Amino acid sequence: MRNALAHAGKSGRRVVSAFIATAFAQDDAEAATAQWRKVADQLRPKLPKLAGFLDEAETDVLAYMTFPPQHRTKLHSTNPIERLNGEIKRRTEVVGIFPNEDAIVRLIGAILLEQNDEWAAQRARYMTLETIAPLSDDPTVSLPAIAS
Repeated sequence: MRNALAHAGKSGRRVVSAFIATAFAQDDAEAATAQWRKVADQLRPKLPKLAGFLDEAETDVLAYMTFPPQHRTKLHSTNPIERLNGEIKRRTEVVGIFPNEDAIVRLIGAILLEQNDEWAAQRARYMTLETIAPLSDDPTVSLPAIAS
């Protein structure tokens, strides 16, 4: 959204933001794509750069719409990854200077394992294996109901 609004100019940011938000409010991928196309076409006469940007970004921006509705709220935000990166930064700054590359890998690996355990324990907040299992491309491969 920030990249799109950079093409809109200061006076048009609020309107453009509202237009683009209509695509995210759709119930399924087809409706979201149709609305995205409609928004791009409406903006094309006055803001051709923005319309071109929307054309290029469409598949990347709307990729999360192919997932089941219960997953979309968790996928459309970058908050979890930003929080993880912040935690890595916070914990590595405490150390300051690492003796070698292996020490960095061990610390960051431990942080990632710790975060994975937190995400697994907070079933309501993040996706569970049970809800991801139906998304597998290979029907012969199934995920365990409970992570071991």
